[in-house]
Amino acid sequence: MIEVRKIESKKDIKKFVQFQMDLYKDNKFFVPPIIKDELAVFDPNKNQVFKNADCWMFLAYKGNQIVGRVAALINHIEIKDQKKPKMRFGWLDMIDDIEVTRALLAEVQNVGKKQHLEFMEGPVGFSNMDKAGLLIKGFDEVSTMITWYNYPYYMEHLEQLGYVKAAEWVEFKFQPPNPIPDKINRFADIISKRYTLRTLQFTSTKEILPYVDAMFDLLNKTYSNLVTYVPIQQYQIELYKEKYLPFINPDFIELVVDQENKLVGFAITMPSFSKALQKANGKLFPFGFLHLLKAKKKNNEAAFYLIGIDPEYQGKGVTAMMFRNIIVNFMNYGITKCETNPELEDNLAVQASWKNYDPTLHKRRRTYRKDI
Repeated sequence: MIEVRKIESKKDIKKFVQFQMDLYKDNKFFVPPIIKDELAVFDPNKNQVFKNADCWMFLAYKGNQIVGRVAALINHIEIKDQKKPKMRFGWLDMIDDIEVTRALLAEVQNVGKKQHLEFMEGPVGFSNMDKAGLLIKGFDEVSTMITWYNYPYYMEHLEQLGYVKAAEWVEFKFQPPNPIPDKINRFADIISKRYTLRTLQFTSTKEILPYVDAMFDLLNKTYSNLVTYVPIQQYQIELYKEKYLPFINPDFIELVVDQENKLVGFAITMPSFSKALQKANGKLFPFGFLHLLKAKKKNNEAAFYLIGIDPEYQGKGVTAMMFRNIIVNFMNYGITKCETNPELEDNLAVQASWKNYDPTLHKRRRTYRKDI
């Protein structure tokens, strides 16, 4: 018999976070989150997303054994401002038993009914700054710091339960060119002169801080026309600064500005922390942070995390200016492998950025929806 219990205590939240760690403890493709950070996500005193969101968390039990988890989420900005009557669900993990999945999602559906919502979609987080999408291709590929990993049976369970595709993301891997192709150099020079643009590079995190808000403003402009996008709030920007900026090597950030020093494009890349996080196994201490520091300084793999282009300059070659400097940095750091962040399959403008690098589409992830 399956029993689903609503989480009521901090002790249960720890069990909620730990379940994923236990389920994937022997999986070589799973990248564990930092447990402390994961706990903070569900703490209203630490995560300001709760200013505009609500969360109900559930654990499924067979006897005394935890066999699944899910979070039911409401983003009030999405519902009130964007008029989307959506019940979100995320942090969905379970053993290979469709009855466990059925029971967990039934609880999400019940919350949605009580809140007078019309459909449910997931797996997603509270907002666009959280992980999203069920892995449906690439199960034998190592995950990244900003994506969820899951077993193939998750997709099978959802589809058997009547859930249908809502949105889909694609991810690519490629080898950065070495040396820089002449055509990229020439094109970058042409674009720079044609639009009177220049790139900015940094030597310290402190130098980056004055531009962070502008980068997120630009991100909102870049993706505002995508159906799944919810505008990033200022408190989320502050959280991002605190959570991710320490991981970023200033050499891996490229900004493009116009003659008035207005930001028109940016790209954030990072050395891959996947292997380091696997070694840390959810804990920064006593030695986890050492693995992360080592990965930041010495690494042959990198990932593209955020790219933003002012709509006025999209399709005009601004990416060539940024990518030229990125490739130089990659050569200097010995980066020989690259992976993109998840991109919506209909976001062809961003996907076109990789066409000159012989990319391989190696992962797909999808959200599923169902009427309530």
